Amino acid sequence: MNKNFILRGFINKIKINDKKKVFEHLYKINSTGSPPFFESFKKNYIYSYGKKIVSKYKNIKTINIIGMGGSSLGTKAIYSFLIHKIKKKINFLENINLRNQNKEKKLNIIISKSGNTLETIVNFNSQFNTKDKNIIITEKRRSFIQGLANKLKSDVIEHKNFIGGRFSVLSEVGMLPAQLMGLNEGKFKQFNNVIKKKSFLNNLVHNVLSIYKYSKEKRFNSVILNYDPRSEDLFKWYQQLVSESLGKNGKGIFPIISTMPKDNHSLLQLYLSGFKSNFYTFYIVEDNTSSKLNSKMLLDNFNFLKGKKIFEILNSQRKATENIFKMKKIPFRSFYIKKRTEETMGELFTFFTLEVILLSRLLKVNPLDQPEVEMVKKETFKILKN
Repeated sequence: MNKNFILRGFINKIKINDKKKVFEHLYKINSTGSPPFFESFKKNYIYSYGKKIVSKYKNIKTINIIGMGGSSLGTKAIYSFLIHKIKKKINFLENINLRNQNKEKKLNIIISKSGNTLETIVNFNSQFNTKDKNIIITEKRRSFIQGLANKLKSDVIEHKNFIGGRFSVLSEVGMLPAQLMGLNEGKFKQFNNVIKKKSFLNNLVHNVLSIYKYSKEKRFNSVILNYDPRSEDLFKWYQQLVSESLGKNGKGIFPIISTMPKDNHSLLQLYLSGFKSNFYTFYIVEDNTSSKLNSKMLLDNFNFLKGKKIFEILNSQRKATENIFKMKKIPFRSFYIKKRTEETMGELFTFFTLEVILLSRLLKVNPLDQPEVEMVKKETFKILKN
């Protein structure tokens, strides 16, 4: 059993030959290191920065992460999930802000693989302060960001060209900020451990084949029923991972985040009795430190709540909803997270990334590009230059 999370997979009968096929893809990923970005998931990955950089900036208490998509989503997921361990103020500039930003002294970590991301350039420009310290993470090539680094005499860290943005959370892009937050970078690297665990691999393959089956049945909506507010950013990272990797050639999975139990009172009726194009992921994080209800404020007809912790109530709602889903034969899987640690995050990043890459093999799409997104970028520059 996994010590960090429990996964109960979709209830499906899977053919042995289909399992063998996916295990073959999995073996190739592990043995050949393909796609190459998986190198950054491993413990022996060599970063393009050293301990001196961490030491140089570790005492700065306010950090801005300036980047779009994969340049910030993974780091924000880490920050939100592990905020109880972090004693610094971390700001994320991940969308164009129409007003100038806070001018307090800070460390800016500016991340752009291409070095020409428009929103990143605008956001840095809008809050620039000559007293700031700056680290720039970008590819080794001529770009606006490289030119900016030369002008500011900033530290530049190479964004490896074989690591795409949405796959970069365990590379320099996510791990340098994590270290500056005071987190243990090495504990995120769980690939070497989980790739040897039969239960992890069997769960992974079963889930991949189940999702592939649903896509062939025209169930394209992957609805995440999230019972943990601090994991919402994890699923925003997951949204990009799934959408950009698989959404091609008329294919793909549409990930939708649903906030539970709030959405019991708005969307649940649709989930239970509406159209049949969805499959679901339940997700909750154990919290034994949650508050108890005030027994003095409970009337007799609600005596059953006396002594209950708020997490018990939340988890009961999750269990009840799962029971009704099961009764109505609605496809779902369920993640029960036992610990808020770097290891847990590393395992989840690894699981979901492997899941998407294996799905891309079955769907026969290239998971590493996003040609239509590039079209929009070019069109934007064309309009601005006219």
